[in-house]
Amino acid sequence: MAENEAGSAIRLWGGRFESGPAEALARLSVSVQFDWRLAPYDLLASAAHARVLHKAGLLNDMEVARLLAAIDDLGQACRSGGFRPTAGDEDVHTALERGLLERAGSLGGKLRAGRSRNDQIATDLRLYLRGHARLIILRLAELETALTGQAERHLTTPVPGLTHLQHAQPVLFAHQLLAHVQAFARDVGRLRDWDKRAAVSPLGAGALAGSSLPLEPETVAAELGFDSAAPNSMDAVSDRDFAAEFCFTAALLGVHLSRLGEEVVLWSSHEFGWAEIDDAYATGSSIMPQKKNPDVAELARGKAGRLIGGLTGLLTTLKGLPLTYNRDLQEDKEPVFDAVDTLLLVLPAMAGLISTIRFNSERMARSAAAGYSLATDLAELLVRRGVPFREAHEVVGHLVVWCQVHERELDEVSDEDLARVSPHLTPDVREVLTVQGALAARNTFGGTSPARVAEQLAAVRAAVDEHAAWAAD
Repeated sequence: MAENEAGSAIRLWGGRFESGPAEALARLSVSVQFDWRLAPYDLLASAAHARVLHKAGLLNDMEVARLLAAIDDLGQACRSGGFRPTAGDEDVHTALERGLLERAGSLGGKLRAGRSRNDQIATDLRLYLRGHARLIILRLAELETALTGQAERHLTTPVPGLTHLQHAQPVLFAHQLLAHVQAFARDVGRLRDWDKRAAVSPLGAGALAGSSLPLEPETVAAELGFDSAAPNSMDAVSDRDFAAEFCFTAALLGVHLSRLGEEVVLWSSHEFGWAEIDDAYATGSSIMPQKKNPDVAELARGKAGRLIGGLTGLLTTLKGLPLTYNRDLQEDKEPVFDAVDTLLLVLPAMAGLISTIRFNSERMARSAAAGYSLATDLAELLVRRGVPFREAHEVVGHLVVWCQVHERELDEVSDEDLARVSPHLTPDVREVLTVQGALAARNTFGGTSPARVAEQLAAVRAAVDEHAAWAAD
């Protein structure tokens, strides 16, 4: 263990015990190897706590000045690497108290009054996640911008829209790209909504029951950027809803990244031939010289499993815990940290991939009508002429079968053959058997017509700008 000025091992809980912990317990208990990243937030909360102790008359003017100077010096040393945790530090709190005692002597011990590691860690983790949620939104905005940029370049490019991975109806490729943006915009909305619930400060709850000292949790909460202090001290130290909800939001964002990644894999395949990935975002094969692999898209797809696993593990940890704090809660940080690290790794890579990918507009347009994708437009034309949809659906289905047997596309059927299939199929039905006509007809709100997609693009661009502005504020 690390030692203080008097040479005794530094622990935050040793007074009750006649001997130190067994080595196996010490090794099991240690968490500083992963919770050290919370040091800036712990120091921020420590400074706020020092000021409230001063306001309560528990520190005089000279003492609070010395403590704040020591906290500031320790923070600079942490940032520069001049102060680091040692093998003997149990956790981030132990390490920082050691650093504070080195700088302020026994005065550093006064800072522990009125607080516990229970409310400290709950506060630190909220501070960390609120800050990093904003970083994630900024990276999300970059990916949204890349997608909207490609959408703007393909406002007139038709492609076959797919259901069950089969040709369904023609859509504008911009419409498909913006569908991904809509999903990511919901992720931003979830993070912002999560932030409202996470903006509650546990500091002042102590171990579980609050404090008999005249502290002001509301004052500390305001200083640290929270909207309020926790209304129930027991809930404050045991609540990890904010961590689980963050992991859920991260997991769903990972699913959306995976779906986009899967489409990139398909688009760049020889069978689709819609896209070529820039060399900077692809890799080759160690044995096949011709290969160009969509590794960024595949890794984005694979990381979704990691994010889902972190959420599942955390929920399992939380499900049977009685009130209030239990050491099981040490397991809350690694899945949360991993979710943050994973998203901040994947999002810039995906933004770069999307912004540089090149699409073969001519090939995409040629495939838009393939697979009898205009059949629904023909059925809806018959409906507009008074044919019940059930009958129209059957008529067009028979026509598709005829085309399959005779290896024809819908617009290649002669007038005579149309009439043989059904008297409803008069020659003028060809007016809807064009891709451009089908696209223009989808003019309801949210549809794929050029006018509606242009409206959607403008709205999305404004929303993305607002996302970035909120995160940067």
